[in-house]
Amino acid sequence: MKAFPLALRHGALSGSLASILSAAALAACGKRETGSMFAAVNAISHWLWGDRAALRDEPSFRHTALGYAIHHASGMFWGVLFERYVSRILDRKKVAPTLAAAAGATAVACFVDYQLTPHRLQPGYEMRLSRPALLLVYGAFGAGLAAGAWWLRRR
Repeated sequence: MKAFPLALRHGALSGSLASILSAAALAACGKRETGSMFAAVNAISHWLWGDRAALRDEPSFRHTALGYAIHHASGMFWGVLFERYVSRILDRKKVAPTLAAAAGATAVACFVDYQLTPHRLQPGYEMRLSRPALLLVYGAFGAGLAAGAWWLRRR
């Protein structure tokens, strides 16, 4: 298990990559399903502005920037947990354990997001995107975790 300061540094990278890749998936799926590449990210701001935030399609600081900031902070949170608790698996020089650990961490994040979290603190983009799109978003998130962990191991 990694020491917490090291997990923070490594988790910042893995979590940031997970955030960026999943935000790109949110934008692409949002554009395809709602006509707005900002709609799904705007919906995340429902944490502060209520469910009406999910109806916003245009970019704004209030919804888009805040939505992405929440999304990024969440990605970094999961990245730190991922790096902290799966470091024994990721110390090996193999890709398969990294992918499996990232998939597991992503499944746990999805379960927590939709089964253990009150509606107000759920991601929000489920109000704008289909289930197949959510699968793509979470897949991109897992790919970001795996890419960060793999890059850190290769350094």
